Amino acid sequence: MADGKSFKEQISPFVWVEHKESASVVLDANAYLQEIFDAQGFEGSGYDWEGLARVFLDEKRSDLSEKIHFDSEAGMFCVFAEDTEALQDFICAFKDACEDRPFIQDLLSRAEPD
Repeated sequence: MADGKSFKEQISPFVWVEHKESASVVLDANAYLQEIFDAQGFEGSGYDWEGLARVFLDEKRSDLSEKIHFDSEAGMFCVFAEDTEALQDFICAFKDACEDRPFIQDLLSRAEPD
C-alpha cells in the first residue's frame, strides 16, 4: 500500500477510511466536479457519483468488479472492499480519470442519473 500521507493527498478530495477487515473511500456529494454534473443534468449526489464510478469500473477496471462494492447515499459517495489493495488500485485510477475532464464527461454521458 502506498505510504499514508502521499496516498491520501493523491486521492483527495476522496477520503480513505480504514476498518477492521476492510476499507472504504467516501466523498461528500455536490462539490467536486459539480460543474460537470450540472452540465449534464445530474445533481452530483452520492448516487450520481456511484453511477459514474460504476461506468468507470465496468469499462476501464472490470478486473476489479468482483472486489469493489458501493454503499452511497444522497449526500455521500461510498465505495468499499475487503481487498484494500484492490480498492486502492480502483480509487487511484478513478481519481486520475476524474482529473481528465473530457474523459469523465464522456463516462458521465453513459451513467444513469439519480
